[in-house]
This record gives sequence, C-alpha cells and structure tokens, in this order.
Amino acid sequence: MPTQREGNADILVGKMDGALRRASTVITSAASDKASSPSAAAADDSKVAEAAAGQGTKKPNKHGMDYMMRSFVAGGLAGCAAKTTVAPLDRVKILFQTSNPQFAKYTGSWVGMGRALRDIYAQHGVVGLFRGHSATLLKIYPYAAIKFVAYEQYRALIIGAKHQETWIRRFSAGALAGLTSVLFTYPLEVIRVRLAFETGVRSTSLIGLCKKIYHEHPMPKAAPAAVHSSSAVVRGVAGAVVTTAQAVAPRSGIINFYRGFSTTMLGMIPYAGMSFLTHDTIGDVFRSPLLRKHATLPQPANAPADKSAPLRAWAELTAGGISGAVSQTISYPLEVIRRRMQVAGAVGDGRRLRIAETAGLIFKERGLSGFFVGLTIGYVKIVPMAAVSFYTYERTKTMLGI
Repeated sequence: MPTQREGNADILVGKMDGALRRASTVITSAASDKASSPSAAAADDSKVAEAAAGQGTKKPNKHGMDYMMRSFVAGGLAGCAAKTTVAPLDRVKILFQTSNPQFAKYTGSWVGMGRALRDIYAQHGVVGLFRGHSATLLKIYPYAAIKFVAYEQYRALIIGAKHQETWIRRFSAGALAGLTSVLFTYPLEVIRVRLAFETGVRSTSLIGLCKKIYHEHPMPKAAPAAVHSSSAVVRGVAGAVVTTAQAVAPRSGIINFYRGFSTTMLGMIPYAGMSFLTHDTIGDVFRSPLLRKHATLPQPANAPADKSAPLRAWAELTAGGISGAVSQTISYPLEVIRRRMQVAGAVGDGRRLRIAETAGLIFKERGLSGFFVGLTIGYVKIVPMAAVSFYTYERTKTMLGI
C-alpha cells in the first residue's frame, strides 16, 4: 500500500514538473520575441498611455441630454449678460426704428442718441432706461439658450468632422439655429418691443399689455378696386371672396403676437448665419500658427478631446464684436421693417401691413435711408452685445466642462 502511494506521488510530481517546464519555455520565448521587436513593445506601451490619458478627455456626446442641458444653461446666461449690458441703447434704438413721434427729432446723429437717453432719464429715471428689460430677460434666456443648443446640434449633424468644416456648412448651422430659436420665442419679442415703444407717463403693466395686444382688431381692408366689370355676377363673386377671406382670417388673438414674424424669419437667416460663421472664422484666424501664441490659452484639464484651444479674453471679445457688426449690417433693413410691423397696433389705423406694404411706407417717408435709421446706435449696441454673448458662452462652457 505505501509503495503504491509513493508510485502515484512520483507520477503526480512528474506531471507538475512537465507543466512547469512547458510554461517556462513559453515565457522565455515570449520574452525573447518582445526583446527582438522593441518597436512593437513601444507601440503597446503608447497605446496604454493614450488610453489612460484619454479617459479624462473623451469626445462628448453632443446629442446627449447632459450636454444639451449644460449648453442650455451657458447659452441662457450669455444672452442675459449681453442684453443687460446694452439695455439702455436697445431702448433708444427701438424708439428710433419705430419712428416714435417724441424721439423722431433725435434720429440720425450721435448727439441725438445722447439727448434721447438724457430725455428718458429726465422723465423716468434709471427705470425708464431699462423699460421692457424684464420682458427682455424673459425672452432672451430661452432665445439664447435654444439658439446655442440648436447650433451645437445642427453643427454636429452638418459638420461631422473637422475636414468637413466649410463656410456654407457653418452658415447653414447658424441660420437653422436662429430660425429654431425665434420660432419659440417671438411672442415675447413683440411684448418687449411694445413695452419699449410706450413713452407715456402712465405705464401699462405686462399683463395689461398682453391683453391689449390679444384683443387688438386690425382695420378691415377695402374690397379690391381692380374689379371694374359691369357684370353684377362678377362683382358679387368678388365681394363674396373678400368677405369670406376676412371672415376666415384671424383678426385678433394669438396671431397678434406674431406680427412681423415672416420678416423675422427672413432676417434671421442672414443674421444668425453670418454671426456664427464670422465668429468661428475669426476664431480660426486667431488659432492659426502665426497668432496662436498670443491669442490662445492653454487647454483646460477638463476640456473635451475635440474642443479647440480657448481664446484669450481680447481675442474672444474681438471675434464676437466683429461677428455682430457684420451680421447687423446685412440684416438691418429687414429688422427695421419687422419693428414697424410689430408696433402696427400702437400707431396709425391699426391695419395689419404686409412686408411689401411696410417697406413701401418706410421708403415713402424717408427714402432708402429709412431702412438704416438707427444703424449707428445699432453698431454701438450690437458690437458689445455679441462680444459679451460669445465670451460668456465660451467661458461658461469651459466652467461646465463641455
């Protein structure tokens, strides 16, 4: 019995010794192969290092809810900061654009702008300079937030990679973002303009103004004079068509909050498109090898892998200011037409005018220069506003890690 056990033990030891010998042979051959190909080993080590370094800078999912919410917060704060900076100038610009009788004499000069600010301050104090600003903030936060979120989304869809960045893709992403934001926030813009337009001593509350706009009835248009046929049947049919159209078309209600909306849509395409296109293009110039050293900051530790180096304060403000000036120049005539359409219920006979009719009225009153009334103060307002907006947005994005 002991002899049999000793024989079994010898067999087991022999098997273990053979396994150890084979394992030693495999390890030795692997080590020699690795030593004979140091480049392969170095490649493996670099991959590990890259993986470890990339854990903190993964490419963000721009379509994810977390990224969209952070971008929404950054965009809203950027819009509020920018609008608060230029609120008094915005009030004067609206008064000039809408040909307010009390301030029409001040249009067309820097001195007039100063006198208008002085008159508003003398009559209503600091509160008068910020009249309508509460409605502005209610409108601008969702407007700016939706605009920047939409731009990030459209940009990710239209510009999939760095080599696909072209001026037409950037312009398209910006234009679509502007259209998306204005679609949701236009009624608040109408309320803001009407609050800023009122200059009487007796002010209207926000709720009272909303009720007033809602219940405004535009004056019915006269039957078209083009129908001069002697046939009573033709005249009867034409009259019936006009009557039916007037009965079907909304004459009050929610539609009153969308006065000038078609003009806004037309004006937003060049404005938002050129704004984002110009900002991103100038940003590329500042990040070029020639200016990179002086215009960019070190990449933050929490920056996403695909994010460009942040610009210094002066460079970011410059890019934003130039983008505001370019976009304002291109879209300003349509903005003047839109403002006149928005206050149609507060001046004149209340008749709802179309784009062509409003443009004809402006041209008849002041000629071609009427489409650029207030452009000077528009520059004074839009340049710092766009600069502060883009600067605040980019810095807030960095703070939020996106």
